Amino acid sequence: MFYLGSAATAAVHALLSKADPRSAMSWIAVCWLFPLGGPLLYWLFGINRVKPRINIAQDLSRQPLPVAPETDVDIFPAQALIGNALSQWLPAGGNCVEPLYNGEIAFPRMLQAIAEARHSIWLSTYIFQTDQVGMGFVHALAEAVGRGVSVKVLVDGIGEWYDWPHVTTVLNRLGVTAAQFLPPRLFPPNVSLNCRNHRKMLLIDAKQAYVGGMNLGGREVAGSQGRRLTDIHFCILGPVIAQLTEIFTTDWQLVTTETLKQPSPVPMPAHGSVICRVITGGPDEDADKLLLMILGAISLAQRQVLIMTPYFIPPPELVAALQAAALRGVDVALVLPLRSNLPFVDWATLHWLPALLSRGVKIALQQPPFSHAKLFVVDQQYAQIGSANFDTRSLRLNFEIVVEVFDTNLCTELAAYIGQARSQSAQLSLAGLYHGNPLVRLRNSLCWLISPYL
Repeated sequence: MFYLGSAATAAVHALLSKADPRSAMSWIAVCWLFPLGGPLLYWLFGINRVKPRINIAQDLSRQPLPVAPETDVDIFPAQALIGNALSQWLPAGGNCVEPLYNGEIAFPRMLQAIAEARHSIWLSTYIFQTDQVGMGFVHALAEAVGRGVSVKVLVDGIGEWYDWPHVTTVLNRLGVTAAQFLPPRLFPPNVSLNCRNHRKMLLIDAKQAYVGGMNLGGREVAGSQGRRLTDIHFCILGPVIAQLTEIFTTDWQLVTTETLKQPSPVPMPAHGSVICRVITGGPDEDADKLLLMILGAISLAQRQVLIMTPYFIPPPELVAALQAAALRGVDVALVLPLRSNLPFVDWATLHWLPALLSRGVKIALQQPPFSHAKLFVVDQQYAQIGSANFDTRSLRLNFEIVVEVFDTNLCTELAAYIGQARSQSAQLSLAGLYHGNPLVRLRNSLCWLISPYL
């Protein structure tokens, strides 16, 4: 009787709360087919416990906004209009965006910025290790507090379990104000493993920002066994930083209920010519924003679509968009790692690839070290940089941050970076993909079956 009651309750909850019928049907089947375990899995992984938030900058009318005339967006105007309809912000001109390749370049720059901070340091990250590299950041933040800088650190409640001791405990012990984003706990109960804060932002005095895909720790730099992974981060100066500060203040308030004082709304000086806009993704009112932005850009591509991502478990809509672009003659290329740090994700990815290869999408598999970089470049005119992977978890479950870039020079540089990796990687073919043990294909198919939850 308890089994019937728990299964029925979980199944009805999935039926009433899921927006995607495929997700609802999958969870209903899991709840009924696996006694007790199915409802438990649904309780752990299937329920979105994040309450919708109202962003203080949100236009509640949700009417599409015109392109801001002062930004003079003449690159990819249709994509700018899509962003206007989905985002609470307009494109901001006058920015400088500098790529920082790998932790050996990015981390010293970030530590120098922390050392030079005068007023505030706001840091948000998914993983913050307490190894030698991570502790370098811990001590730099503690020193900043000692000289009177206001420091706020937000670490994901699951991500910090990648290392021990937990970094928030270490930071708070040193006088640095640190908080966990939705940590698992028994009292009051919160054991949701989904809906993670995957954003990576470092904001210095609300004037300088570092965003991208890098976590903080030794895996981002070369170790005694050679480089663990390669990655890319970005240093940003200019008016778009105001959008980043609003995101951090909203996340901080969600976790701590504290309202951070934002800088006075004075015009941010121009530092360059790059036009940018921040797009947020998450399981709240931001659901599907990132996916719609990506689909819109692919549909507008005339010559080339380049994607570099460590994890590729695409929703069916994305697969269809990539296929359609390739069929109309666009050079569509994916650069994926030959092996990531998650074998079961790699196996699920392999099941998705034949449908793309058969329609003309080109796929290159990078040899180790594992590339953790996340880049999306269209026609060398438009790019998305930030924390989001091309998988269901990033596009629909995690809190992510992406910066749109409208700039030919930067997009050309990023396209060249992807192109170089592509030229040095093994080009995958249908014949090569299908060659192998049938049991391997069965394994890949089983992982594909649960891919929406990976």
